[in-house]
Amino acid sequence: MVANAEKSTQKQHPSGDKRFKALDITMKRNQYRQDALIEILHKAQEAFGYLEEDVLLYIARGLKLPLSRVYGVATFYHLFSLKPSGAHSCVVCLGTACYVKGSGEVLAALEKKACIHQGETTPDGQMSLMTARCIGACGIAPAVVFDGEVAGKVSAEQALERIEKWLMANG
Repeated sequence: MVANAEKSTQKQHPSGDKRFKALDITMKRNQYRQDALIEILHKAQEAFGYLEEDVLLYIARGLKLPLSRVYGVATFYHLFSLKPSGAHSCVVCLGTACYVKGSGEVLAALEKKACIHQGETTPDGQMSLMTARCIGACGIAPAVVFDGEVAGKVSAEQALERIEKWLMANG
């Protein structure tokens, strides 16, 4: 009976966090292959919301990779985040068509209003401000994605109106 109890506790991560079990399953399914790193990072971000240092270290140990390699892959691809994202997201397209039509001014206005720079989250965790090279909505430039919804022909004033309620959520 004691042996069974020990076996069940050995399968859990020392922290007791069950999200690590999902990582273990993914690593095992991929036979701990180092070339499955991106898929495993995706699973980790899905489970944890972002890739914090202890999760990257856990993956590095599991795949027998240097932490620098895991960190390098996590920071190379823009879809991975090393910081928690805000409750709301705002992505400003900086593709050529959008930029020519004023997305740079939209971004500047959003940064000023939210008191953050692109790639950052407001201190209260309400909003993350990001940029994209192109979202494929050139015909409705300048385009901004608010919480996953694409808005076209967005002026700086319209963008500020859209985020106003997000910034007032805790105010």
